[in-house]
Amino acid sequence: MKTIFVTLVAAMIATQSFAADTKAADDSLKKISTYEATNYYDQEVIVTGKVTQVTIRQKVTFLNLDKSYPNSPFTVVIFHGHSSFFGDANALKGKNIEIKGTIKNYNDKPEIALDNTNQLTVVGVTNLDLFLKPQHKSSSTNTTSATPSGKLPDIM
Repeated sequence: MKTIFVTLVAAMIATQSFAADTKAADDSLKKISTYEATNYYDQEVIVTGKVTQVTIRQKVTFLNLDKSYPNSPFTVVIFHGHSSFFGDANALKGKNIEIKGTIKNYNDKPEIALDNTNQLTVVGVTNLDLFLKPQHKSSSTNTTSATPSGKLPDIM
């Protein structure tokens, strides 16, 4: 019993330490608006903005922030097959988001390529997976679920 208690306490301390380290790493990054992004090429920052346009192509998805293309001051790029992003990107339209990553210059426009969902935070949403998870009604139980296999569909 004493061993279980010590193990639980150690696990709690390790979890809190990891969470604090992750938070500290995020806190050290500068938060900027989409309009400031051109001043931070090749720097890791957190860019904040509102998703105004979602464009899903065969090999890539674009999230344009604060204005629609071609006037968008910032674009989030999701390459299909090179990302752990699963879910309905259209669910992000109209939402305020934060994107963490290194800003790259693509055709004189700032962008961040999304490699995993940890880079994207929807402001006011605590669980991104549930937010993006498509809801399907089951005809027999009237409950929602992912897909018959239990996996989220890959829209990419």
